[in-house]
Amino acid sequence: MLGAKVAVVVALLGGALCTALAATAYTAVGTIPGLPDLPPDVRFGLPAARVLLDVSALATVGLSLLPKLLGFDRPKHTEPVMSLARRITVITALLWMLSAVLSLVLQAAELSPDRNLTTQLLIDYVMSVPAGPGLLVSAGAGLLCAVLGLLAVRFGETVPAELRTIVALLGLLPMPLTGHATDWQYHDFSMISMELHVIGAAMWTGGLAAVAVFVAPHRALLAEALPRFSKLATIAIFVVGLSGLFNGLMELISTPGVGLPGLVTTGYGQIILAKIGCLVALGAVASQVRFRLLPRIVRHQRTALIGWAAAEVGVMGAAYGLGVVLSRAPVII
Repeated sequence: MLGAKVAVVVALLGGALCTALAATAYTAVGTIPGLPDLPPDVRFGLPAARVLLDVSALATVGLSLLPKLLGFDRPKHTEPVMSLARRITVITALLWMLSAVLSLVLQAAELSPDRNLTTQLLIDYVMSVPAGPGLLVSAGAGLLCAVLGLLAVRFGETVPAELRTIVALLGLLPMPLTGHATDWQYHDFSMISMELHVIGAAMWTGGLAAVAVFVAPHRALLAEALPRFSKLATIAIFVVGLSGLFNGLMELISTPGVGLPGLVTTGYGQIILAKIGCLVALGAVASQVRFRLLPRIVRHQRTALIGWAAAEVGVMGAAYGLGVVLSRAPVII
C-alpha cells in the first residue's frame, strides 16, 4: 500500500515537473530577446520552483479539506488519519513558503540577468513588478498555514478545518499576480476567472490526492469521503474548464495580430490546446471513478481506485506543468 501512495505522489509531482521543463524547452520560455541568455539554473530552475510551489500549495489545500470530507461523527476511526494529515500539512505548508521565496529569487534573476543577485535586486523587483508582492504574500500564506497546522497538531480539530481551508485557499489568490494576467485588457474579468481557476484546480487536485493517499486504504472511511469529494469534483471540473478556456481565449483575442488562429500558430496556443486535451482526459478518468468505481466503493468492495487516482493526478500534474509555462509565456511565442 505504501508503494501505491508513493505512486500517487510521484504521478502528481513528476507529471507537473517533467511537463513544465519539457514545455519550457519547447517554447523557449525564459529567453528574452536582446538580453544575455539565462543560465540553465534560472531558466529551468524557475519552472521547477513554480511547480513545487503549486503542488505544495494544492497539497496544503487538500489536506486542510480532508476533515470535511471524512466528517466528524466517527472520531475513533477518522482521528488516526487526520492526525497524520495534520503533521504532513505542516511540511507541505513550509515547502509552499520556501518555494515561493525561491521563485521570487529566480524571477528577479530572470528579469535582470545582467545584474548580480543581491538584496537590492530583490527589493527592486518587489517594488517594481506585481509578481514580487504576490510571491511574498504567497510565502506568508504558506507560513500561516504551517502555524495553523502546528496548532492543529497540538490541539486537534479545535482548530477548525474550515479556518485552515479558507486560509489555504486565500493564500492561492496572489498566485495569478505572479504571471502575465495583470497585463490583460479585460483585467477585472480575467482576474476573477483566474482566481476561480486556481482555487477550483487546487481543491480538485489536492482533494483527490489527499483521499487517495490517506483514505483509500480504509474502506469504511473511503465510502464516506469519496461521495463527498465526487460532488466537489463535479463542480470543480466545470469551473476549471470554463475559466481556463476563457482565460486562454481572452489572452489570444486581446493580443493584436494573434486572435483565435493563435491556437495553432503560436506556442502559447498550442499549450492551451494541450491543457484542453488534459481536461478531456481528466473527464474520461473522472467518469470512470464516478460511475464505475464509486458505487462499488460505497458498498465497501475492493476496487482499483489507487491506480485510477494515480492516472488522474498524473494528468492533473501535467496540466499544472503546462499552466506554469503558460503563466510565463508571451502570447507571441
